[in-house]
This record gives sequence, C-alpha cells and structure tokens, in this order.
Amino acid sequence: MVERKEYLNSLIQWKEEQVIKVVTGIRRCGKSTLLVQYQSWLLKNNVSENQIISINFEELEYEELLDYKKLYTYLKERLCPGRTTYIFLDEVQKVPYFEKAVDSIYVKPNVDLYITGSNAYLLSGDLATLLTGRYVEIRMLPLSFREFLEITKLDKQQGLAEYLQTGGLPYVASMVRTAEKVDTYLEGIYNTVIVRDIEDRQAHQTTDPGKRKITDITLLKTIARYLASVIGSPVSVRSITNYLVSSGRKISPNTVNDYVAALTESFIFYPTERFDIVGKQILKANKKLYIVDLGLRNHILPRRNYDLGFSLENLVYFELLRCGYRVAAGKQGNTEVDFVAEKQGTYKYFQVTADMTARETFEREMRPLKAIKDHYEKIVLTADFLTTGNYNGIQVKNLTDWLLEPEK
Repeated sequence: MVERKEYLNSLIQWKEEQVIKVVTGIRRCGKSTLLVQYQSWLLKNNVSENQIISINFEELEYEELLDYKKLYTYLKERLCPGRTTYIFLDEVQKVPYFEKAVDSIYVKPNVDLYITGSNAYLLSGDLATLLTGRYVEIRMLPLSFREFLEITKLDKQQGLAEYLQTGGLPYVASMVRTAEKVDTYLEGIYNTVIVRDIEDRQAHQTTDPGKRKITDITLLKTIARYLASVIGSPVSVRSITNYLVSSGRKISPNTVNDYVAALTESFIFYPTERFDIVGKQILKANKKLYIVDLGLRNHILPRRNYDLGFSLENLVYFELLRCGYRVAAGKQGNTEVDFVAEKQGTYKYFQVTADMTARETFEREMRPLKAIKDHYEKIVLTADFLTTGNYNGIQVKNLTDWLLEPEK
C-alpha cells in the first residue's frame, strides 16, 4: 500500500474542523487508499472502531445505499451520541442527489465528514450551492517524481525516463512493470474513466438540465486523443471543432464544449488560463490543457516519437500544482512564458525546455524572462546539466534536481 504522506497530513490537519473534506482526483490516484490510511491513523490515535462509518459506493454490499434517503437513515442510525463520528463516503457521486444526504448529515452535532469523488461535477452542482464556504477540497494527483523514486527504488535518471513513459499512477509504480502490462492497466483505467465516470456525471443531469448528455464515446475518445497531442499549446473550442470538421465530422461548438467539459471534470485534462504578465490579469482567449498522467498520454496516442519538451512541460505543470501554486500560462508582450506560478501574492516565472545547449535555444528561452520588469523569481528548467547557473538573476536549473528539491 503506497502511503501518500502529504495528503494524509492534510486530512490530519483538517481533523474535526467544521468543514466537509472533499478529496477529488482521477480514478486510481489513491483516494480510497488514502481514506483507509487515515482511518488507521485515527484508530491509533484514540478513536474507536464504532466512531468510524466507511462506505465505498463501488462495493456491491452498499448498493442499497445508492438511494440518498436510505443513505441518510443508515448514517443517522450509526452516529455516536456525545462523541465524534467520522464518516467516509467514497465515490459518493454514484448516489443521485447525494448532496441532500451529505448536507443533512453534516449539520448533525459531532460529525466529521469526508467524501471522495472521481468527477469534478460533484462540486459544480447543487452540492457547491448547498455547501458554499462549508467544504475544503483536497485535490489528489498521481505520484510525484519523488514518490515514484521512493516506490520504484530507481536512480533519478532511469527513474525520470520511466516516469515520463509509464506515468505516476500508484499501482503502475508498485507493479513489476513491462510495457505490455502497463499498457493493459492504463487501458482499463482510461476506459473506466471515459465510460463509467461519464455515466456518473450523467446521473446528475436532472440537477443541471443545461448539461447535454455524452452519448458518443467514439467522439469523446477522438477529442481526448486530439487534446493529448496538443498539450502545452493554446486551444479553443473553435480550434477543436475546426479540427473535427476538417476530419469529416459534422459537429457544433456547443457539443465540443460539453465533451471537453466531461474530460476535464473527470480529471483527465486540466485547463490552464493564460495570464497577461504586464497587466496581471487573466486572458479569455485560448486556454492550454495538460494531461494528468503521461502514461495515459502515451496510451492514448498512437506509438510515435513524442515532443520531449511538451512532456517535460506537462510534468512541471503538475509539480507546481502539487506545491500549492496557482498556475497559468504567461503572456509577455508578443512572447510566451510557460508558467506563471502564484502563491500568497508572490509570483514565480518558469520556462521549460529539453535542452539549452544550442545558442538559439538558450536565447529563445531567456528572452521572455529578460523582458519581465518585476523582481519576482525567474527560472528555466532544462533536462541538460551543462547550462545550469545564474544568468543576471535568471536561474537555469536541471529539471531532475528541481523535481527533487524539498522546497520550491
């Protein structure tokens, strides 16, 4: 069992605070395991077994509780009078109208409530309206590079090569990996997310009639494949629509928008706003999308040579998210900065490149950072070791070493 220490510590820090703890993330990133580990921690810290109610809605024995009224009754009858009851509802989005049961049990005294979901839609409908200001979201991602090395025991160079190829889903890291086994496992994850999680999403259509049903799985996979091929590049609903039309498919931008939303709500793709560095404001046109796991990207796309630079950029994006930054793609005049990372009002600027040894590449990556007039930290991350150093305040760091830095 892979222990996700940072996420476990987050739950411990929020213990008995009067907010619902909502753990979200793509399937098999470790949410259920995290709840089990946290329950073990509670039992070791003076919490008795009858104070813990744990339900995984993917297990058949809880099928009857997919009715929100029965779920509420089941929970209410098991509360511990005068003591805190810790309630864990795993993959709760499978329960239509679950938000009614969650809200009703949450307001009971001495209840500490934790829920997980594999679809962001659970926080975009009635639950968000009911619980404004009363929940905290813990966004769980696949393994970081540091965690991947801890599990696989690989050295950092071989580890990076495997991490880029197989991704960071916990079971992939812990299995005896062959290309065929990894691909088979990722195929199962991908198909489950595409089919089952979309069905979960549509179980809530009645609460949001503006959402169109996702009925064409082939179209959904086509859009996913296209987005996987353009990670790190600005895209829009119009550009995706034009691509599909040029491929002979008649489709409206509204339909494309709904299918892209389904892919982002299932945590396969993460949309990233573009940010005007001079004006310090978000730009509305053309977001970038990054894929949550590079192993999934390698599975989705036909076998070919991938752009290493974009893979590294994807890797850095999620590492910044893990470190608690709000991340946007930067625009500086007519040039682009890969990432603007903001935390507590302080900014950092990042460029990511596979190799800086060619003079033209070095100058190209440096140029946008030199043009930024403020005094926030500016960093170039590169896979090479030859160009590292400080160039008039711009730090060039080896990407592998940066990934393993304890503080970023």
